[in-house]
Amino acid sequence: MSMIPRGTPVPARWQLLACGLVLMASCSIAAAADGGIVDVHALPQLEGAVEDTSRPDPYRVEYRMPTPEAVTSPAVKKLLSADGWVPYVRPLEEKSTTLNFKKGRQGLSVHFTQALGRPDQSVVYYTTDRIYGNVPFPDGASDIMFDGTRPYLGCIAPSALDATSDFYASQMAAIGWQKLTPETAARWTTSLDETVPNGLRAFYAHPDSKDTGFYQQKPVMLTLTRRDDGRTNVDIRVAPFALPSELKADGDLAGLPRPNPTKTARGLGSASSNKREMSAAAMAELPAVLAFYHRELAARGWQEDGSAPLAPDDEVAIKISNAEETGVLRLGRKYDFTMVSLTAQVKDSALAARAKAKKEADDKFFSDAAAAAQKMIAADEARRKVQAAGLSDAPLNALADSKTPVPLPETAEGVTFEGGDGRLEFSSTSSVKALGSFYRASLKNAGWKEQPSVINQPNMAVMEFSKAGKSISMTVMQMGPKVNVSANGSGLVVAAAKPVATKSAEAKPIQAKSTEPLKPDPDSALPVPTQRSSSGISSTKFPGSDQSFRKELEASIPAELSDVLAFYRAELTKRGWQEKTDGATVTADRAELAFTSPEGPAMLKLGRAREETTVSLVQRNPQAAAMADIMPKAGQARLMLGNIGPKEASLTINKQTIKIAAGAGGPQSPKGPMLDLPPGKYQYALRLPGQPTRNETLTVAAGDAWGLLVGPSGDVLPLQMY
Repeated sequence: MSMIPRGTPVPARWQLLACGLVLMASCSIAAAADGGIVDVHALPQLEGAVEDTSRPDPYRVEYRMPTPEAVTSPAVKKLLSADGWVPYVRPLEEKSTTLNFKKGRQGLSVHFTQALGRPDQSVVYYTTDRIYGNVPFPDGASDIMFDGTRPYLGCIAPSALDATSDFYASQMAAIGWQKLTPETAARWTTSLDETVPNGLRAFYAHPDSKDTGFYQQKPVMLTLTRRDDGRTNVDIRVAPFALPSELKADGDLAGLPRPNPTKTARGLGSASSNKREMSAAAMAELPAVLAFYHRELAARGWQEDGSAPLAPDDEVAIKISNAEETGVLRLGRKYDFTMVSLTAQVKDSALAARAKAKKEADDKFFSDAAAAAQKMIAADEARRKVQAAGLSDAPLNALADSKTPVPLPETAEGVTFEGGDGRLEFSSTSSVKALGSFYRASLKNAGWKEQPSVINQPNMAVMEFSKAGKSISMTVMQMGPKVNVSANGSGLVVAAAKPVATKSAEAKPIQAKSTEPLKPDPDSALPVPTQRSSSGISSTKFPGSDQSFRKELEASIPAELSDVLAFYRAELTKRGWQEKTDGATVTADRAELAFTSPEGPAMLKLGRAREETTVSLVQRNPQAAAMADIMPKAGQARLMLGNIGPKEASLTINKQTIKIAAGAGGPQSPKGPMLDLPPGKYQYALRLPGQPTRNETLTVAAGDAWGLLVGPSGDVLPLQMY
């Protein structure tokens, strides 16, 4: 159905046809204006081709074929050869699947891809390829190796030497090449060496010409030699006297010198590797490349130790060495390149010295870390004792006007009660012992039954209560000069309850919610808004490594959960993280999302507390964990044990008892005992000579790696490593 409104003037059919022809011809006219550029739109296409006209391009054509590439490629080669295009191969690109063609002074590249999702179909691309240094191909030539940028030509002419010489004398002149004589070559050289055994040689130069596409073309050398089969070898390359005689250094590869200019170059390893290699195709004669390496290697402290055995295609092989390494420099000729191979291997004595230096550095790191840990633990013990001395052990009375399901002690401060979720939190200047006694007595009088708990220490107590199918879990922990109490469970749930908060002189005011859009902190290693009330980033690393096994961000943000979630989805996407939809949980007051990041898996958890959104963002690096040998087995968790105390410790967990030697996981034994566990919650017992058994619990998930470090006083510091 026509979409043109009635009454709209419509051009006559012949006018529309003329407009279409003008548009179709515009690409051909643009390409044809330059005699060195082929009109790819006028080239023949295979039968059944469907051309893609969605993106008109005067220099490229794309069409689809109903045949796979293995069938399409030889068919295209045959089709274009029949149209007068001569196929050739570029030097050093013998394995390329791209087809290259030449016709007069025009070049063409043809490459292929599989059609999207269709292995039985292929896509053909014709692309113009300008030839900057045109030389003639003999009719019927074979084994053609050609590069039109220098130029270089190597092929076999089907004719005898004299006929081939006559062909080049006429055809080189026809495209503007002028034969050099000693007089006309004086600007480049004082001698023309034209002596070739069983052949002949001539030199040519070409003046600059915009019409024929020549620009600052170097003189070339034509060499023809007889073959035993009556044919003639043809070689055209830049004349040696026109190439640089003294090469400059380009950027190093693998810490090894590279000459300039080179056509291709690659390096394996780095300056600090035990074994490294540099290879290149230098666009210079072999004596110039050899002189470059004599100079550069000597300047870098290398000495030459005589000749090395020649490998195939080598013309020069030299042994080299310095204080720490030995190596071999190999040079050979291929086409018009000098091929370079330079290898270096660290000596066994240097490897031993490096290993010793690394061990000493690691030992110092662990020694310093152990000393710092001991100092920190001792300082923490002293601080706790001073702070605990300020806490009161006096018996407590309940507040008379409390509206919470369980009584509050008279020293409670900063009380937050969320009846809908069954959560209660407050702080107190009373000791852990006094608060524990208060709740055990008051809840027992109210009919609650206490379940046995293994955690009942001067600085921390965990209490579990139950009554009539309901439960309350309570944690009392000394945090600095005060004790924090947190409780949750069905016994605290009050239907349609509103949050209750009591004020005290020392209670901190709740920060107002931000009304501005959340902005990322540019200095943070993991994304976090600048509008935050608190944040902290922790990471675990292997000694001497810059890579973290695990990074974790904890933050509180005075904003709605939906705004914080939108912030993280945007910022993590900018960093290349991808959200996984499987298992994602998003509610009004909770979100849990999994991601894949460039370094490894990650998890984002959002929640609500004190009218703010809490953030937990964890990123793991499995490659770093695997290198450090802390990666747990599939479906299990790994537990790494250390002991910086002076006495041997033993730890019993999951019905296994493990001895942890003094210093294990420290400078004398960097890797302590390891244990793989199924995911779950475990109670473990730690025993030290002359001390009571310490019982703790640890919950591990599949894929986790935890470290348990025994301190000098027998405390156990748990740390999630991965």
